[in-house]
Amino acid sequence: MEARYEARKRALLDECRVAPDLFDGVMPRLEQFMEPFVESLVRTEQVGYAHLFVQGLLSDLDHKNAESIAYRFGQDRMPLQWFLGVSPWDPAPLRDELVRQVGERLGDEGGVLVFDPSAFVKSGRDSVGVDRQWCGRLGKVDNCQVAVYMGYVSGHEHALVDTRLYLPKEWALDPQRRQKAGVPPEIRFRTRHQLCLEMLQQHGDQLPHAWITGDDEMGRPSWFRRRLDTLGERYLLAVPSNTQIRDLQVDPPPYSGRGRHPKRPWMSVETWAAERNEGAWNIIDVRDGAKGPLRVEVVKRRVVARTEKRQEGPEEVLVVLRYKDRNQRLLKTDYYLSNARYDTPKAEFARAAKAEHRIEECLQRAKSEAGLADYEVRHWKGWHHHQILSLLAMWFLVTEAQRGKEWTPAITVPQIREGISAILHRLCGCATPSRIIRECQLRLQRNELARLYHWKQRKRLVPLNINKRQI
Repeated sequence: MEARYEARKRALLDECRVAPDLFDGVMPRLEQFMEPFVESLVRTEQVGYAHLFVQGLLSDLDHKNAESIAYRFGQDRMPLQWFLGVSPWDPAPLRDELVRQVGERLGDEGGVLVFDPSAFVKSGRDSVGVDRQWCGRLGKVDNCQVAVYMGYVSGHEHALVDTRLYLPKEWALDPQRRQKAGVPPEIRFRTRHQLCLEMLQQHGDQLPHAWITGDDEMGRPSWFRRRLDTLGERYLLAVPSNTQIRDLQVDPPPYSGRGRHPKRPWMSVETWAAERNEGAWNIIDVRDGAKGPLRVEVVKRRVVARTEKRQEGPEEVLVVLRYKDRNQRLLKTDYYLSNARYDTPKAEFARAAKAEHRIEECLQRAKSEAGLADYEVRHWKGWHHHQILSLLAMWFLVTEAQRGKEWTPAITVPQIREGISAILHRLCGCATPSRIIRECQLRLQRNELARLYHWKQRKRLVPLNINKRQI
């Protein structure tokens, strides 16, 4: 037994040998990667700023906003901020090219399209779309922006491909706030589910898929599930634990001979799952995890769910997944409704359910590795510009990680980003005393100019720092 484990240990360590040429030519590859995306940019300086900003998103900066990126590469912040926040370039062609590439490189017939809203905590009320709304990150209602993301998951990899900023009704109906934030006139109020349907209609044909999945916010409204069914899509959508269902595989109460025939009782999916005995659950190995095989317990049932109008909806399949730790303690339970055939294997339901969780990983690594949440813009254009450039940076990391796995199967996206950031750090001479002094000076100048204009608004002359008392 020990000999087997020793042999496997040596094999695993052999997979961790990083090829000497793993990062060779990474900067020329980045230039080549950006070429099809910047074709729609009409000005030479726009192309240069797009390259610069993506490099900044791949760097080791703590805050990957326009100012920090400009200073890192020894440039004035104003032109880059103008390119990001004000310049009238259209992010749609870049997004369409991203979708095309993801479908071409990752696409397979068993792919899964995943929709998930994500919130960004913000202060104030001037940033586009900011309102008091549910923030999943904080687990409460707070001041934030909410975006809906579309991800693609296949057996090859997973990536974010598109996003839509949710504009609350108060924003959509306020012309002054819309004008101040640069919201285009054609943008109207749309629910988060309508934004998902818009992205599906726009990109669904380019991304081969077998399933549509989403969290319990996506699965809660019955009209959204019916709409997906009408479009011919097979869905597996999470639903809240208090969702009311009728079990179609139990007999209704006996008829008394008078009045209407009784119907099966309504019960929550949580109550229904709690009543299942241990023999009803099947153990499925979903995939290999770092700490061993990832296993879930699955049970399915033919049901009808109660609609928002307290009516009986169409027949669906209830799928319940339980997760337990090594000591067989229950960790969590997820509930799903699907329009798939009832004879769909439980392992296939489990695969689609785990794909739904992949978008959380996509969002997390986009925020930590490609600055998805590091924007400091208030306008509609700036938000969409930052988002698409961040998605491009993340896609480049995914392609580089796929390339690296040819030599080092254990390589990860964060490790690829660390290697690229080290190369960028050396190329831009960031660690030289002169560069450090210049960056510090630029930040000081920016702070002092802001202080000057604040005093100017009060029609007073700002005092010099040299006149301040030293305490």
